[in-house]
Amino acid sequence: MLTWDESSHALGVTEMDDTHREFTALVNMLAESDDADFAALFEKLLEHCRRHFTSEGRLMRISRFPALNEHEGEHHRIYGDLVQMNRAVQRGRLMLPRAFVKQGLEEWFGVHLSTMDAALAAHLQRVGTARVDMSGGLPVLA
Repeated sequence: MLTWDESSHALGVTEMDDTHREFTALVNMLAESDDADFAALFEKLLEHCRRHFTSEGRLMRISRFPALNEHEGEHHRIYGDLVQMNRAVQRGRLMLPRAFVKQGLEEWFGVHLSTMDAALAAHLQRVGTARVDMSGGLPVLA
């Protein structure tokens, strides 16, 4: 189970922390869901990650984050994995997607948060407080 721990997971950028809390909640709901609910929840996770990665990408661009390519490359990789897993889910093949949710995403999140996202948060704190409109608008730096 992926447990949010404010003292070790919070990065100090409210929008990122809120998005990461939502991510962990979705992963946990998926891990505990029955087969009947898994497909709908997986779609929600896929949509969350699309918005999450798009918003972080915009933040990286407007703040001129030096590691943009590496960070976005990692987003593309994990999103591609999620799309592949969703294809299996849509065909009713849940064993591998369930394992991916319970093990792969938890491991990925811990490493990504403590390295790439921590570096982005530190950068944003240096250049200004980040404010992201998660509804699809452009993020701005205040």
